[in-house]
Amino acid sequence: MTDNGAVLPWLVIRQDEGGNRYRVGRYATRAEAERVADRLDTPRGSRQLYVVEQVGRGTA
Repeated sequence: MTDNGAVLPWLVIRQDEGGNRYRVGRYATRAEAERVADRLDTPRGSRQLYVVEQVGRGTA
């Protein structure tokens, strides 16, 4: 839950070449999170992966 009371259970996570993971954002729907991940997952020269995960499924 965010400060304004909205439930945002879907995360976009960026994983870099070294296996480090960073939360990019939280979203209300899986579809919204997947759109963001797809938009970010464009070739930029470095190897990174954007994944969508649901809060409470092994993430914090």
